[in-house]
Amino acid sequence: MEVSVSDAKAQLTDLVRRAEAGEEIVLTRHGHAAVRLTPAHAVVQRGQRRALLDAVRASALSKARVGETAARSQDFLYGEDGLPK
Repeated sequence: MEVSVSDAKAQLTDLVRRAEAGEEIVLTRHGHAAVRLTPAHAVVQRGQRRALLDAVRASALSKARVGETAARSQDFLYGEDGLPK
């Protein structure tokens, strides 16, 4: 989308929202491109986010170890009566 600088003054808030959403906004001066509005942080699409989460889960599963569960990991500190040894 191309918008002249003079027109952008009146609709700056809307243009910033659109740029944050990933739309390319080019501000023009005398018909020539002068400035491009882009989001400060990369816009992550839903599919990309899903793929990243799946990769993290797969990595975690490959590194998981078989052993005691965390629920029973402190049992050695307590006697049969449930009091500390």
